[in-house]
Amino acid sequence: MTIAFNANHLVFLLQGAGWTLVLSLIAFAGGGLLGFIVALCRISPVRALRWLSTAYVQLVQGTPLLILMFLSYFGLSIAGLSLPALVAAGISMTIYVSAYIGEIWRGCIQAVPRTQWEAAECLALSRVQRMGLVVLPQALRIATPPTVGFMVQIVKNTSLASVVGFVELARAGQVVNNSLFEPFLVYMLVAGLYFLLCFPLSWWSRQLERRLLVAHRVEVATA
Repeated sequence: MTIAFNANHLVFLLQGAGWTLVLSLIAFAGGGLLGFIVALCRISPVRALRWLSTAYVQLVQGTPLLILMFLSYFGLSIAGLSLPALVAAGISMTIYVSAYIGEIWRGCIQAVPRTQWEAAECLALSRVQRMGLVVLPQALRIATPPTVGFMVQIVKNTSLASVVGFVELARAGQVVNNSLFEPFLVYMLVAGLYFLLCFPLSWWSRQLERRLLVAHRVEVATA
Protein backbone atom coordinates (compact mmCIF):
# COMPACT_ATOMS: atom_id res chain seq x y z
CA MET A 1 0.00 0.00 0.00
CA THR A 2 1.38 3.40 -1.01
CA ILE A 3 1.67 5.97 1.76
CA ALA A 4 1.10 9.59 0.72
CA PHE A 5 2.82 12.57 2.25
CA ASN A 6 0.68 13.95 5.06
CA ALA A 7 0.73 16.37 7.98
CA ASN A 8 2.50 13.88 10.26
CA HIS A 9 5.48 13.79 7.89
CA LEU A 10 5.59 17.58 7.81
CA VAL A 11 5.46 17.77 11.60
CA PHE A 12 8.32 15.28 11.81
CA LEU A 13 10.41 17.41 9.44
CA LEU A 14 9.61 20.53 11.46
CA GLN A 15 10.70 18.73 14.62
CA GLY A 16 13.95 17.85 12.88
CA ALA A 17 14.39 21.51 11.94
CA GLY A 18 13.84 22.41 15.58
CA TRP A 19 16.56 20.04 16.73
CA THR A 20 18.84 21.43 14.02
CA LEU A 21 18.31 24.86 15.53
CA VAL A 22 18.96 23.55 19.05
CA LEU A 23 22.22 21.89 18.01
CA SER A 24 23.27 25.05 16.14
CA LEU A 25 22.69 27.18 19.24
CA ILE A 26 24.65 24.74 21.42
CA ALA A 27 27.52 24.75 18.93
CA PHE A 28 27.58 28.53 18.66
CA ALA A 29 27.35 29.14 22.41
CA GLY A 30 29.98 26.54 23.35
CA GLY A 31 32.15 27.20 20.32
CA GLY A 32 31.95 30.95 20.85
CA LEU A 33 33.08 30.70 24.46
CA LEU A 34 35.94 28.33 23.65
CA GLY A 35 36.77 30.25 20.48
CA PHE A 36 37.13 33.49 22.45
CA ILE A 37 39.70 31.79 24.68
CA VAL A 38 41.48 30.46 21.59
CA ALA A 39 41.54 33.93 20.02
CA LEU A 40 43.06 35.47 23.15
CA CYS A 41 45.66 32.70 23.37
CA ARG A 42 46.57 33.21 19.71
CA ILE A 43 47.59 36.82 20.42
CA SER A 44 48.98 36.18 23.89
CA PRO A 45 52.48 37.48 24.72
CA VAL A 46 53.16 34.06 26.26
CA ARG A 47 54.81 31.97 23.55
CA ALA A 48 53.63 28.62 24.97
CA LEU A 49 49.99 29.71 24.80
CA ARG A 50 50.43 30.88 21.21
CA TRP A 51 51.98 27.57 20.20
CA LEU A 52 49.35 25.47 21.96
CA SER A 53 46.44 27.47 20.53
CA THR A 54 47.97 27.38 17.04
CA ALA A 55 48.42 23.61 17.28
CA TYR A 56 44.81 23.25 18.46
CA VAL A 57 43.48 25.32 15.56
CA GLN A 58 45.57 23.48 12.99
CA LEU A 59 44.57 20.08 14.39
CA VAL A 60 40.84 20.81 14.49
CA GLN A 61 40.74 22.56 11.12
CA GLY A 62 42.67 19.67 9.59
CA THR A 63 40.24 17.08 10.98
CA PRO A 64 36.91 16.51 9.22
CA LEU A 65 33.87 17.21 11.37
CA LEU A 66 32.64 13.71 10.58
CA ILE A 67 35.71 12.25 12.30
CA LEU A 68 35.12 14.45 15.34
CA MET A 69 31.57 13.10 15.50
CA PHE A 70 32.81 9.51 15.41
CA LEU A 71 35.45 10.17 18.07
CA SER A 72 32.98 11.92 20.40
CA TYR A 73 30.31 9.23 20.11
CA PHE A 74 32.03 5.92 19.41
CA GLY A 75 35.51 6.75 20.75
CA LEU A 76 34.29 7.86 24.16
CA SER A 77 31.93 4.88 24.38
CA ILE A 78 34.89 2.54 23.88
CA ALA A 79 36.59 4.35 26.78
CA GLY A 80 33.52 3.57 28.92
CA LEU A 81 31.80 6.96 28.60
CA SER A 82 28.49 6.57 26.81
CA LEU A 83 27.02 9.89 25.71
CA PRO A 84 23.59 10.71 24.26
CA ALA A 85 23.67 11.58 20.59
CA LEU A 86 22.84 15.25 21.28
CA VAL A 87 25.69 15.60 23.79
CA ALA A 88 28.21 13.89 21.51
CA ALA A 89 27.15 16.00 18.55
CA GLY A 90 27.22 19.14 20.69
CA ILE A 91 30.77 18.43 21.87
CA SER A 92 31.96 17.77 18.32
CA MET A 93 30.33 20.89 16.94
CA THR A 94 31.66 23.00 19.82
CA ILE A 95 35.24 21.88 19.17
CA TYR A 96 34.85 22.39 15.43
CA VAL A 97 33.26 25.83 15.74
CA SER A 98 35.78 27.04 18.34
CA ALA A 99 38.71 26.58 15.96
CA TYR A 100 37.09 28.59 13.17
CA ILE A 101 35.44 31.22 15.35
CA GLY A 102 38.70 31.63 17.25
CA GLU A 103 40.56 32.39 14.04
CA ILE A 104 37.86 34.79 12.84
CA TRP A 105 37.94 36.69 16.11
CA ARG A 106 41.74 36.63 16.28
CA GLY A 107 41.89 38.27 12.86
CA CYS A 108 39.30 40.86 13.89
CA ILE A 109 41.21 41.74 17.07
CA GLN A 110 44.41 42.18 15.08
CA ALA A 111 42.49 44.26 12.51
CA VAL A 112 42.02 47.01 15.09
CA PRO A 113 44.42 49.79 14.02
CA ARG A 114 47.76 49.65 15.77
CA THR A 115 47.39 53.28 16.76
CA GLN A 116 44.52 52.28 19.05
CA TRP A 117 46.77 49.80 20.86
CA GLU A 118 49.49 52.41 21.17
CA ALA A 119 47.07 55.07 22.41
CA ALA A 120 45.87 52.69 25.13
CA GLU A 121 49.46 52.04 26.14
CA CYS A 122 50.09 55.77 26.37
CA LEU A 123 47.23 56.01 28.86
CA ALA A 124 49.12 53.54 31.07
CA LEU A 125 46.33 50.97 30.85
CA SER A 126 47.09 47.37 31.76
CA ARG A 127 46.80 44.69 29.09
CA VAL A 128 43.42 43.59 30.45
CA GLN A 129 42.18 47.18 30.44
CA ARG A 130 43.50 47.77 26.91
CA MET A 131 41.69 44.70 25.65
CA GLY A 132 38.44 45.29 27.54
CA LEU A 133 38.10 49.04 27.13
CA VAL A 134 39.77 49.82 23.80
CA VAL A 135 40.49 46.84 21.55
CA LEU A 136 37.61 44.39 22.05
CA PRO A 137 34.77 46.95 21.62
CA GLN A 138 36.22 47.89 18.22
CA ALA A 139 36.95 44.27 17.30
CA LEU A 140 33.37 43.34 18.15
CA ARG A 141 32.04 45.65 15.43
CA ILE A 142 34.47 44.17 12.90
CA ALA A 143 33.73 40.59 13.95
CA THR A 144 29.94 40.72 13.86
CA PRO A 145 29.37 40.29 10.08
CA PRO A 146 31.75 37.31 9.56
CA THR A 147 30.50 35.70 12.77
CA VAL A 148 26.87 35.89 11.65
CA GLY A 149 27.92 34.60 8.22
CA PHE A 150 29.70 31.64 9.83
CA MET A 151 26.51 30.74 11.69
CA VAL A 152 25.12 29.65 8.31
CA GLN A 153 27.91 27.08 8.08
CA ILE A 154 27.10 25.90 11.59
CA VAL A 155 23.47 25.27 10.66
CA LYS A 156 24.40 23.31 7.53
CA ASN A 157 27.11 21.29 9.27
CA THR A 158 24.61 19.97 11.80
CA SER A 159 23.48 17.57 9.07
CA LEU A 160 26.53 15.43 9.88
CA ALA A 161 25.13 14.70 13.34
CA SER A 162 22.95 12.01 11.77
CA VAL A 163 25.96 9.66 11.73
CA VAL A 164 25.73 9.33 15.52
CA GLY A 165 21.97 8.76 15.48
CA PHE A 166 20.87 12.32 16.16
CA VAL A 167 17.62 13.07 14.31
CA GLU A 168 18.05 16.58 12.94
CA LEU A 169 16.57 17.94 9.72
CA ALA A 170 18.63 15.91 7.24
CA ARG A 171 18.11 12.67 9.17
CA ALA A 172 14.39 13.41 9.53
CA GLY A 173 14.19 13.83 5.76
CA GLN A 174 15.92 10.49 5.27
CA VAL A 175 13.49 8.77 7.63
CA VAL A 176 10.47 10.28 5.89
CA ASN A 177 11.83 9.37 2.46
CA ASN A 178 12.39 5.77 3.56
CA SER A 179 8.67 5.51 4.31
CA LEU A 180 7.44 7.35 1.22
CA PHE A 181 10.09 6.69 -1.46
CA GLU A 182 9.54 10.20 -2.84
CA PRO A 183 13.02 11.70 -2.62
CA PHE A 184 12.32 14.73 -4.81
CA LEU A 185 9.37 15.91 -2.72
CA VAL A 186 10.97 15.15 0.63
CA TYR A 187 14.36 16.65 -0.05
CA MET A 188 12.87 19.71 -1.70
CA LEU A 189 11.02 20.31 1.56
CA VAL A 190 14.24 19.68 3.53
CA ALA A 191 16.09 22.14 1.29
CA GLY A 192 13.32 24.68 1.78
CA LEU A 193 13.53 24.37 5.56
CA TYR A 194 17.32 24.78 5.46
CA PHE A 195 16.79 27.87 3.34
CA LEU A 196 14.36 29.31 5.89
CA LEU A 197 16.94 28.72 8.60
CA CYS A 198 19.96 30.06 6.71
CA PHE A 199 18.67 32.90 4.54
CA PRO A 200 17.86 35.30 7.43
CA LEU A 201 21.41 34.84 8.73
CA SER A 202 22.92 35.45 5.29
CA TRP A 203 20.78 38.55 4.81
CA TRP A 204 21.69 39.85 8.28
CA SER A 205 25.39 39.29 7.59
CA ARG A 206 25.22 41.28 4.34
CA GLN A 207 23.36 44.12 6.07
CA LEU A 208 25.97 44.27 8.82
CA GLU A 209 28.77 44.32 6.26
CA ARG A 210 27.13 47.27 4.48
CA ARG A 211 26.69 49.17 7.74
CA LEU A 212 30.30 48.52 8.69
CA LEU A 213 31.47 49.78 5.30
CA VAL A 214 29.34 52.92 5.57
CA ALA A 215 30.57 53.59 9.09
CA HIS A 216 34.17 53.14 7.97
CA ARG A 217 33.69 55.62 5.10
CA VAL A 218 32.18 58.16 7.49
CA GLU A 219 35.10 57.78 9.87
CA VAL A 220 37.58 58.25 7.03
CA ALA A 221 35.73 61.32 5.74
CA THR A 222 35.62 62.96 9.16
CA ALA A 223 39.20 62.05 10.09
